[in-house]
Formats: sequence, structure tokens, C-alpha cells
Amino acid sequence: MKRVLIVDDAAVMRLTIRTILEKNGFEVAGDADCGKDGIAKYKELRPDIVTMDITMPGISGIEAVKEIIDFDPDARIIMLSAMGQEQFIMEAVKAGAKSFLVKPFNEEHMIQTFTKVLSK
Repeated sequence: MKRVLIVDDAAVMRLTIRTILEKNGFEVAGDADCGKDGIAKYKELRPDIVTMDITMPGISGIEAVKEIIDFDPDARIIMLSAMGQEQFIMEAVKAGAKSFLVKPFNEEHMIQTFTKVLSK
């Protein structure tokens, strides 16, 4: 079972992602509500894949991606962004994110994205 770390400042979004992933056979290893905690939990938990919100208080998702990739160049990170944040998505991919999902996303597309990233 693939282990996932969810990093998002919105509790409702963390719960939504957790519900979809667990329903589809993923294990949620942990979650974090900010980039700083996301980095620490990545180092502690070493999940197979991470969902990372772009806009969070403190350290942005893009900065968190950079720090995680510096720690583990093989980290698999999927960025989550709201509509209209396309320029940030490109920054995140340049920083090392493997893919992205635009909110609101549907379950089927989310699982397809996870499967694709995990197969690389």
C-alpha cells in the first residue's frame, strides 16, 4: 500500500483528499497544515508520495517542495492549486514537483495522476 503525506492549510481539503485516497487503497501516513510542518513530516515519515498545496501561511508550497527535493531528490510531489494559479504550477514543477492537480479536482483524475506519478 502506497503511503501519502497530505500538506494543505485547509482542514476540509485534507479530509477530502484523505477520504478519496483511503477509498482507493492508499494509506495516509500523515498530514500537515503548513509547509514547515510538511517538510518535517516528510523527513520523519518518508512517504511514497506527497500532495502539496501551493498557497499556505509561512513557507509556501513551492518553497517546501524545494526543501524536500534538496533532502530527497527522488521525492514524488503532486502540487494542488486553485484555478488561476497556473504560473505557480510551472514554478512548482521547476522546483521538482512531478505533477499537479487543479482544485476542484475529480476523484478519477486524482487517482490517475497518483498512479502515473508512482509508476515513474
